[in-house]
Amino acid sequence: MKHIYLAAPLFNEMELKRNKEMAIFLNSLGYDVYLPQESGGLAFELINETNELEINKQIFESDIEGIKSCDILLFLLDGRVPDEGACVELGMAYAWNKKCVGYKTDARALDITGKDNLFIEGCFNFKVAKTKEELELYLKTN
Repeated sequence: MKHIYLAAPLFNEMELKRNKEMAIFLNSLGYDVYLPQESGGLAFELINETNELEINKQIFESDIEGIKSCDILLFLLDGRVPDEGACVELGMAYAWNKKCVGYKTDARALDITGKDNLFIEGCFNFKVAKTKEELELYLKTN
């Protein structure tokens, strides 16, 4: 079974719900999913005034281990701009020779052509899935 690290924003109800739904979809395709909001935890739920540094380090290390142990990093690119944390995760995965796949259903982008930053798209071999059908194909072949 291949392991997928799901890199995506996770800072509001809508994002958390979408990430969970995507994990369920990926599980239905036979993938094991590292979902940072569940596996690493949510800093805003765990931090209090005495443990912020400790919790941040714990989440950071847990997510790095999730990237190191994955076969594929899937980046959910929807949003006005790609999530900066997911961009760092993508850079790590790419540098560690992990297969990187992008998925975007949002029309908003850096430029009028609908493209995001070329370094982000370059990590996906300049192919970004726009439908779940394309995503399934890219996960298998990209």
